[in-house]
Amino acid sequence: MLSYMTKIRVWLCVLVACKITLALNNGLALTPPMGWLAWQRFRCTIDCDTFPDECVSEQLFMTTADLLVSEGYDKVGYKYVVIDDCWMMHNRTADGKLQADEKRFPHGIKALADYVHSKGLKFGIYESVGTKSCEGYAGIKGYEKIDAQTFAEWGVDYVKLDGCYTDERNMDTNFPQFGKYLNETGRPMIYSCCWPFYQEGKGMQVNYTLVSQSCNLWRNYGDIQESYASLFDVLDNFAVKQDIWAQYAGPGQWNDPDMLLIGNFALSHEQSQTQMALWAILAAPLFMSNKLSTVQPNFKKILQNTEVIGVNQDKLGIQGKRIYKDQGIEIWTKPVEPKEIEHYSYAIAFVSRRTMGTPFSYNITLNNLGLNNPNGYKIKNLYDDNTTVKILKPDSLLKVKVNPSGVVLIRANIISKYDYIHGPYF
Repeated sequence: MLSYMTKIRVWLCVLVACKITLALNNGLALTPPMGWLAWQRFRCTIDCDTFPDECVSEQLFMTTADLLVSEGYDKVGYKYVVIDDCWMMHNRTADGKLQADEKRFPHGIKALADYVHSKGLKFGIYESVGTKSCEGYAGIKGYEKIDAQTFAEWGVDYVKLDGCYTDERNMDTNFPQFGKYLNETGRPMIYSCCWPFYQEGKGMQVNYTLVSQSCNLWRNYGDIQESYASLFDVLDNFAVKQDIWAQYAGPGQWNDPDMLLIGNFALSHEQSQTQMALWAILAAPLFMSNKLSTVQPNFKKILQNTEVIGVNQDKLGIQGKRIYKDQGIEIWTKPVEPKEIEHYSYAIAFVSRRTMGTPFSYNITLNNLGLNNPNGYKIKNLYDDNTTVKILKPDSLLKVKVNPSGVVLIRANIISKYDYIHGPYF
């Protein structure tokens, strides 16, 4: 006879297993994928004579792979090196295959993928579901099966499929079909879709059940741009749609708010911590888009903060939500492990939208945040190297001081009734 706790564990395992099987049947991206993607920082720069270090070329991606390893990004989870648009020729070969630009990728995509793999990393590539890519290069329409097989032969591990030059009304058919072709190759390839973004933009009803069954991750909103205003434009739209979108996120299937701007031009140190914290809360894919050789140490520290990454990579895979707005402070929470029956641990982000030039003190009880485990919580500030772990009960007051356009990111781990507490620490 199974004990009550054993039955609970079996039931939870069944629920998790059922959720995973509803996702694209490739067993991939059980936590949000992490890596580096070219578009935001490098766009369609193809003039290698004028911009030899910044043009879309095999050298850019080889250098990036080198730096992901030498700078330690791979060790904290950044594994994917992903090409975006403008890598290919406008025309195909005589037998209908995609071909890389011969000047900028003289050794071909297979050789580049092999190089990335030799560094212990994964390789990703871009295409568009229509007749052309968004920048006017060869699209996959009419060549879907050939392209899926070509990607497999090249050693691709991740495919980003854009939605240009096609009718949005056909996306419910052509995006799932290409995912099927990818699966049929037998090579594991994460499938990233820009499908919902295009339909949302046309005011269409998006079939998120179908999206989540067909893709590992998907873009819901427009491209993030190099500004703090753009960052919060994305976040505000995620907050407005969170009750719809969040229910489809989980192991193998993720809403994608787009790339990390950290280490580029626009975001301050405080704003960079804010993006990293909220991408962690949202269980978002973590794809940097920066010039790794120029990332300053303080931004590198943000990108490599293993405790914040741990929130993002939490095995439960629950997308967090904005739960409260008060006096220019937004509160976002995400349930995380460890959990005990009905009580979760939480990551809590206190985000300042205030522009007054002084930090703002904010106090709230754990109960008012929805944290009601009677045994209390271990509280830690994930951005404070000198923080000590505190023990708080549900009726305790949590006190934070948030810098303008900054964030305080707290992890509140449940205290089990079986834990033994020695003084104020564990």
